[in-house]
Amino acid sequence: MSILGFTWYYVVVFLLVLTVLVFVHEWGHFWVARKNRVRVDVFSIGFGPELFGWNDRHGTRWKISAIPLGGYVKMFGEGDERDDDENAPELTDAEKAVSFHFKTIGQRAAIVAAGPAVNFIFAIFAFAVLAGFIGIANPLAGTGKVMPGSAAEAGGFKAGDEIIRINDEKIKYFDELRRIVAANPEQKLTFLIRRNGTEQTLFATPRSTVRAQPDGSEKKIGLLGIEYNPDMIELERQGPLSSLWIGLQRTYYTSMGILNYVGDMISGNRGTEELGGPLRIAQISGEMAQLGIDRVILLMAMLSVNLGLINLFPVPMLDGGHLAFYAIEAVLGRPLGAKAQEYGFRFGLILVMMLVVFVTWNDLVHLEVFQFFKGLIT
Repeated sequence: MSILGFTWYYVVVFLLVLTVLVFVHEWGHFWVARKNRVRVDVFSIGFGPELFGWNDRHGTRWKISAIPLGGYVKMFGEGDERDDDENAPELTDAEKAVSFHFKTIGQRAAIVAAGPAVNFIFAIFAFAVLAGFIGIANPLAGTGKVMPGSAAEAGGFKAGDEIIRINDEKIKYFDELRRIVAANPEQKLTFLIRRNGTEQTLFATPRSTVRAQPDGSEKKIGLLGIEYNPDMIELERQGPLSSLWIGLQRTYYTSMGILNYVGDMISGNRGTEELGGPLRIAQISGEMAQLGIDRVILLMAMLSVNLGLINLFPVPMLDGGHLAFYAIEAVLGRPLGAKAQEYGFRFGLILVMMLVVFVTWNDLVHLEVFQFFKGLIT
């Protein structure tokens, strides 16, 4: 996709998605802070000058700010290193009671960890909602891509064929097809298919291959050489408990996928060109919105996992960096000095800014922005 296809619609959808995810993350901090009797001074969606806002009965200023690319919760006493500042005015007992700085390590850690935790909870329920109301896609026994030189190609299969029966066994789902084929390597099978509304019979002999088993042994299985057809699926709605379990599973596997990707990048086994920033997310958001609200919910669930997981990385400026400082404080029996924390946060800010610049560069390359401007002057 080029910059010419990047419209205001994409930007609006992206900002709506981002606003929801930012609110969810910051609400986690806010809620746990309130539960621990910490006074929250500001809850802001966006950065920079305030556009509009209001005060609640607890004195929190809720506001929408001019730069809608994030948000923050400002708690009373947050970042207040009074132990290293002899000139700081003494707080009253009432102020200490609601100050973030005077809470225990466990309370502070819980408040900081609550943002990423709520992101994961949001993802779990978003995945569960999709499973319960939309359903889980169960591929039907049909052919998508037919591999060149495969047993399926030799047997005359074509993309779009619906497989009704194998030998004398009636089948409906692709998993049933896979199971029967795998159990019959080098055995001639009879397939009853439906093509363009007409039933016909095909014959194919699955090729044999050896696959490792969970117990370490090897087993011969059959391969037909077809992929499932994404247009031939059945949506199966799940019950409440099954939906919740699916939400947990998908959140876990999404998290593991992100960690594996980061590990592969660090080890050099995978490139960084897939990393995307705000522009890429805006593009994907717009495309998903055109496909339906269920795709937007799916995107929000996956982005929420990303946001929660990235914030747990032990980088100063991120929630994980704060948690690392609290862990050090717990070991030493005292917090790190103000100077050490200041240098740590400066280092974290540099890392975050470098990452922002890098992913934005990737976005510009992906959207062919440079080619667009080059074409204007040549």
